[in-house]
Amino acid sequence: MQRYESLPPQFYLQDLAAITGRVCELRVNPHQAEADRAARSWFNQISLYNDRKKSKFINYGKFDLFATLSFPDADCAHLATCIMFFFWAFSVHKLVLIHTDDLSDEGDLQSKPDAVQAGHDISVSVYTNPDGSRPQYPYAAMLYDLLSRFRETSTIGAYDRQAFEAWSSSQVTQSRNRSQDRMPSVDEFILMRRATIGGALVEAMIEYSLDLDLPDVVFENPIIKAMSDATTDLMTWPNDLCSFNKEQSDGDYQNLVFCIMHERDVGLQEAINILTDMLNQRVDDYVELKSQLPSFGADVDAELERYLHALENFVQGTVLWYYLSPRYFRGVDVTNRENLVVPLFEKGAF
Repeated sequence: MQRYESLPPQFYLQDLAAITGRVCELRVNPHQAEADRAARSWFNQISLYNDRKKSKFINYGKFDLFATLSFPDADCAHLATCIMFFFWAFSVHKLVLIHTDDLSDEGDLQSKPDAVQAGHDISVSVYTNPDGSRPQYPYAAMLYDLLSRFRETSTIGAYDRQAFEAWSSSQVTQSRNRSQDRMPSVDEFILMRRATIGGALVEAMIEYSLDLDLPDVVFENPIIKAMSDATTDLMTWPNDLCSFNKEQSDGDYQNLVFCIMHERDVGLQEAINILTDMLNQRVDDYVELKSQLPSFGADVDAELERYLHALENFVQGTVLWYYLSPRYFRGVDVTNRENLVVPLFEKGAF
């Protein structure tokens, strides 16, 4: 990806939270501290990182803040599970990056994604065989604990809708794209990112967080499916805009901004502007889809309204967390997000 080695010294971002905020409300859960203590106690028992790395992972990630902004109506026990979910999901994401970073020879290019595949296979067995014993592999052990808590109160439908295998498979696909230095088309990348961000997992966690009971027929409806794609894009595209700086610094080109630059043969700022316009249009798409919601009967409609409101809360909380987490804007003042000037990070800055 030599053409991306020379980028401008800075770029500009519009206030992405203001764009999604046109339809998504921001709210805060009051149980953050208590739920975080419970989640940390669980994570500290997982043999994943040494004490220094574990502390950095937890404190740097601000996953308690992420969950607090994204699941505002969950009770303390459910919020703790949501924080645990983020610990697990970001640990797996970190594993994928470890296995595809610093690939120095052809052997690495082929063996590293296979290591991700092996972890995927172990974890899928946990999901498909819930009565099996708790595995030793730490990532799978975390998933085992999460699914056990999930099954305590969730509906069968919510459990089945997690689409864990599709999400895990998408991590393997993205790992191979990174290792092979392959640039997908914009349309292909959008579809892949809906999977890699775990849209179905998020939606199932939202159902779990409020113990919602929605029949399968709701999620099979084409309007609901289209709304699901829209909300997933509303949380994914801001991620690619906010994470671009970190990823270019890491030499990671699996980002929608890079895909637009490559496919449309445009510079960085123009690609960012194009994606920002796409985000605005996606908000309009969601508004139009919501106006077409069918009725499933009074009781189901009431549950669906709670679900959609919670999904919108999640989107807005997630977009704000992108700014507040030090993952993406290290050393950048994000107090005023309107026309934010973002200095380009040096290569290997993270």
